[in-house]
Amino acid sequence: MYPRKVLIVGGSGFVGSAVASQLAAAGVALVLPTRRRDRARHLLPLPTAEVVEADVFDPPTLRRLMAGVDAVVSLVGVLHSPSGQPYGPAFARAHVELPTRLVAAAREAGVRRIVHVSALGADANGPSEYQRSKAAGEAAIRAAAPDVAWTILRPSVIFGPGDSFLNLFASLLEAFPLMPLGGAGARFQPVYVGDVAEVVAESLTRADAAGQVFEMAGPGVYTLKQLIEYVGQVSGHRRPVIPLPEGLAMLQAAALECLPGPLMSRDNVRSMRVDNVASGAPQPWGRRPTPLEAIAPTWLGEANKRARLAASMLRRS
Repeated sequence: MYPRKVLIVGGSGFVGSAVASQLAAAGVALVLPTRRRDRARHLLPLPTAEVVEADVFDPPTLRRLMAGVDAVVSLVGVLHSPSGQPYGPAFARAHVELPTRLVAAAREAGVRRIVHVSALGADANGPSEYQRSKAAGEAAIRAAAPDVAWTILRPSVIFGPGDSFLNLFASLLEAFPLMPLGGAGARFQPVYVGDVAEVVAESLTRADAAGQVFEMAGPGVYTLKQLIEYVGQVSGHRRPVIPLPEGLAMLQAAALECLPGPLMSRDNVRSMRVDNVASGAPQPWGRRPTPLEAIAPTWLGEANKRARLAASMLRRS
């Protein structure tokens, strides 16, 4: 049975929007905080959603948002931060301080359930600040017990319409004649955003999900180079992919860090020293993950547009 009312922190983002749609379809009342209401316009049609302009990093605000809530879904994450030890300030704020404040506010409000989306590869001794901060955030969530029952999900890279992974590479392949690539041999097991949303929702209903950490991945393992070549094939923008040794990849990333909203950072390169692949079953409860090849062609690029046009011409003939 679903909880009656759920607070989704990070609900206006890519994954959060999918989770909100999943829970709204089940009739769950939703509280969706956002720093700017205009960024959550796409959630306003959801019949059970209350979009609230709020700063979730502010403890008094969090306490107000928790009023009358039965469960919390924690989704906030960042990919880049100025460097620091053991991790930079943006990582500390989003991945560690916010989960700590969520747990404190949940305890105070009597909220008994939290589902936290972390990342595959979270490791207190990981090579990157991102991985170390994700592990520290998980530790903060685990500390909620026994007052608040927790579930932690560790997805690999998440794909779907509106993602910032496959779409980014599709744009780059369209814009440039070749793709120099750091971490070309790093392995990923991409997971469909719809699968992640379904597992988040199911975690809220299952007693056996409490106190558990579940990995979330798709059925296939690919190198980064293979993924980019696949995006080029589907989007109609095939380009040579030139693997870079780590030294050159770090130089490339250092240059990209100077740009606003960097495409790559040196910390990202360090993350790719560890394969982003599930250690066991790709999803909990015997679920069958959605293949990348079943979803990506439905939204990626020119190849799909041509296929739709061809199908339309056949229907007219």
